[in-house]
Amino acid sequence: MGDEISMDVPAVQDLSRKFNNFSNLLNAINKMLETLATILKTTAFIGLVGGAAVLQFIETIKPQIKEMAEFCAELSRDLKTTVDAFQNGDMKGANLFTSKYGGA
Repeated sequence: MGDEISMDVPAVQDLSRKFNNFSNLLNAINKMLETLATILKTTAFIGLVGGAAVLQFIETIKPQIKEMAEFCAELSRDLKTTVDAFQNGDMKGANLFTSKYGGA
C-alpha cells in the first residue's frame, strides 16, 4: 500500500504568510538600525560619549537581523511553492519543503 500524502493547506498558507510578515518586520528593523547607526556615527564624530559603544552593538546585530529576514522570506516562498505544487498534484514540488528543510 502506498502512503497517503496530505497537507493542511490553509495552515501551511498561514505559516507562509507569518514568515513573510516576520521577514518584513525584520527588514524594517534593519532599516531602523541603519538609520540609528548613521545618527550614532554622526554624534560619535562630534563627541557624544557612549554613542560609539551603541554603534558597535548595532553594527554587530544588523547583519544577523538581515540574514534572518532573508531566511524567513525564503522559507515563506518555499512554503507557498510547496502548497501550490501540492494543490496542482505535483508531488516532486510538494516535497520541496521536506527535502530542503527536513521533516517527518
